[in-house]
Amino acid sequence: MALDEAEGTRTEGAVHPVDEVLRPGRLLAGGLQHVAASYAGVVAPPLVLGAYLGLPPLQTTFLVGAALFTAGIATLLQTIGFWKVGARMPFVNGVSFAGVAPMIAVADTQADKRDALPVIFGAVMVAGALGFVLAPWFCKLVRFFPPLVSGTVITLIGLTLLPVAFGWIQGGDPGRPASVTGLGLAAATLVIVLVLRRVLRGFLRQIAILLGLAAGTLIAVPAGAVDFGPAAHARLVGFPSPFHFGPPQFTLSAIVSMCVLMLVCMTESTADMLALGQVVGRPADERTIARGLRADTLGTAVSPVFNGFANSAFAQNIGLVAITRVRSRFVVAACGAMFVLLGLSPAFASLIAVVPRPVLGGAGIVLFGTVAASGIQVLLGAGLDKGDNLLVAAASLGIGTIPVVSRTFYDGAGVPETLRTLLDSGVSAGCLTAVVLNLAFNHLGRRRRDEASPGTSPDPSPVRGD
Repeated sequence: MALDEAEGTRTEGAVHPVDEVLRPGRLLAGGLQHVAASYAGVVAPPLVLGAYLGLPPLQTTFLVGAALFTAGIATLLQTIGFWKVGARMPFVNGVSFAGVAPMIAVADTQADKRDALPVIFGAVMVAGALGFVLAPWFCKLVRFFPPLVSGTVITLIGLTLLPVAFGWIQGGDPGRPASVTGLGLAAATLVIVLVLRRVLRGFLRQIAILLGLAAGTLIAVPAGAVDFGPAAHARLVGFPSPFHFGPPQFTLSAIVSMCVLMLVCMTESTADMLALGQVVGRPADERTIARGLRADTLGTAVSPVFNGFANSAFAQNIGLVAITRVRSRFVVAACGAMFVLLGLSPAFASLIAVVPRPVLGGAGIVLFGTVAASGIQVLLGAGLDKGDNLLVAAASLGIGTIPVVSRTFYDGAGVPETLRTLLDSGVSAGCLTAVVLNLAFNHLGRRRRDEASPGTSPDPSPVRGD
């Protein structure tokens, strides 16, 4: 059964666009576009952690290669899968940036921060194994994600990603204002992408983001904004040897911290799968979510063997799928294979890193804004004019955007570190708020209230939050 886009009906025997295998040229170009969109997100956590631990450049480069390699494995598990593992959707998995704060907290407990990696890896392995066991039960939360909740969460995903694009435009340092060069490159890339989407047709239109990134990089060369240094000194081949930093160590406090992180990642991945299901026309049910969570958690449990960290879904690629309308999971599988190859070849990985961050930021505005717009589209069909649905969405969006507006909002409140992991994730905080408020306003006590007012007839129109 597949959806005929022209007719809006399903036809027997046709292949769903998610399961369509494209021609090699389109497969590779589409995969490369996904690599370009997610590369910065994959390498950012190991770069930040490596700098904080005081690792020498060679060891930090090794961590980056390991992150790419394990992101590729996790993406292949998600898109191709086996047994009951993998959502079989165009889903990119990579290193969760939400894990940076708890990993830094673990490092602070060590006498020498450089000894923290084995402790972190041991905790991540346990957290991944626990998440894998919990996946069949965690997936049942999908019943608490009606359009009112899922639309709110999808909107929050886009809103929380937009500051990432702005940070790229600022050169990777959100604390300093954007330079004239950075603004110019971002604006040029944004305009090029928009123009290409407007004038091109067919396959070229689908890879407009990739073409825009290439054009923006070429413009950046005479501006002196392209750094070819990493590519000049990178090795051609480098395998991430297992347990390079020593055998894993298992410390209770670190394990608890990473297990909390794993629950946050599973919540975000559930929301991302619901969002992607809306985009590709194959709604994510409990079975799909359970398989997707198994891929997330299995990838997380295996990653530390190759010196990687916790993996979760990358929401930015949902925006790319929405813009290009290329829904084939095999395109994203090609992206996963490229990540594996990049992890095995630091020289090729450094070529992708040549793209200046302001150029990525210009394209990111379109990518992440599309995710937020998709959420608004879902909310429009969620009956905001019914009951207290508007109030539920408003409060959830407000709480979810707190860490987007101010990363230090909870610093002086004495909030426990484990709770901070939840509150510092706008998606998780907003998601939990939307679920609780939807239950409170649209479910709990409704029958009792109806019975208390026998003289009034109930509202015949259903509450769309149910």
